[in-house]
Amino acid sequence: MVCTICQKAKAKRYCPAKAEHICAVCCGTEREVTIDCPSDCPHLVASRHYGKSHHEIDWASVPFPDEKISREVSESSSELYAALSFIISSFAREHPGLADPDVAASLRALAGTYQTLAKGILYESPPEHRMQRELYDELKQGVDRYKQMEGAGIVARVSPRDREICEALILFAQLAAIQSNGRPKGRAFMDSLRAFFKPGTFAKPSSPLILTP
Repeated sequence: MVCTICQKAKAKRYCPAKAEHICAVCCGTEREVTIDCPSDCPHLVASRHYGKSHHEIDWASVPFPDEKISREVSESSSELYAALSFIISSFAREHPGLADPDVAASLRALAGTYQTLAKGILYESPPEHRMQRELYDELKQGVDRYKQMEGAGIVARVSPRDREICEALILFAQLAAIQSNGRPKGRAFMDSLRAFFKPGTFAKPSSPLILTP
């Protein structure tokens, strides 16, 4: 059986996205590039495990490289991260084409908005891509709702200041960039949100989001 992609090599791997057999080389090179891989594909899962053990962070390419966010921000922002994760997961169900680069762009833009807001001004520069802009708008609305939850019994502390939200969003944007594999159809970050948070709740994540340069 010949690979249906390259039409040359022997097809040894079943591709659930294409519902046909392809060769190992095409699986590796086209995975999450031209092939929209399902998250439970065994070859995708194996490649992510391998990538994590060999991945070195290029901190120069991480957004807001001059911002080093503390562990305390990660631990104190668990409710916000849960809310944003739920928004992203819900949006992904309605937009199957959503991928990590789209999420990263929306989070980066929203963090930039709050970075200006924390300085006493408001300057928005949302993504130009329509789907990224729509996700940006929903995330922004989610943050606005989070800020209004003081006294509602959901967030058991005072309403967060814009600087605190800014730092939390920067950390989330950095995490999105780090966990992404750079492939246009990659969804490693989005899948990690489902593992960290309980869908539909404001429960704390199973472990804090920590970045260490």
